[in-house]
Order: sequence, then structure tokens, then C-alpha cells
Amino acid sequence: MQEAIFTVTLCDYPELPEPQRQQAEARYARVLARQFGGEAEVTQALSLVQRLEDTPPEEITEEAKQVFTRWMKAARAAAEAGLQGIGGTESCFFEVRKVAP
Repeated sequence: MQEAIFTVTLCDYPELPEPQRQQAEARYARVLARQFGGEAEVTQALSLVQRLEDTPPEEITEEAKQVFTRWMKAARAAAEAGLQGIGGTESCFFEVRKVAP
């Protein structure tokens, strides 16, 4: 089994039992990886999206805009899958982070 290169954490849902939390996080990660074609592609997209936060709007390329749009669609699909069967709260969200090498 290969080491994960990104992690997913379900935040602001403290009343959810740990086994259900882990299952939700795993569903989210699977769907995100499927949407991008693999874990490496997820981390590449995540890096680009994070860099966009500090980029002036006039410097954002069309390619970057397309990746950002793809990220948002993939994150929505992953969140739906992650919360399937457990509901959710208005404030809960999934946080994705790259694993340090």
C-alpha cells in the first residue's frame, strides 16, 4: 500500500463519531483523486489553487482559472460523497493538505 500524499480532515463536526469521520474523510479523498486522475494530480491542483490566493487577479492565467474551476467542482462532488449518509452541519467542511515529504 502506498503512502498518501495528501490528507483530508473533516472540520467543525465534533459530534460525529470517529469511525464515521474516518469513513467520510476516506470517501472525500477517493472522489477527489478520481476526479483528478490520481493523488499526485490532486496535490498539483491543490498547489496551484493555494498559489492563486496570493496572485493578483490580472496575473491569473486561463489555465489556472480552468484548474480552479475544476478544483471547485471536484471539491463539491467530494463533499457530497463525504457527507453521504451522515448529513452535515452548516459549518462543517473538509480540509485538504499535502503531506510533507
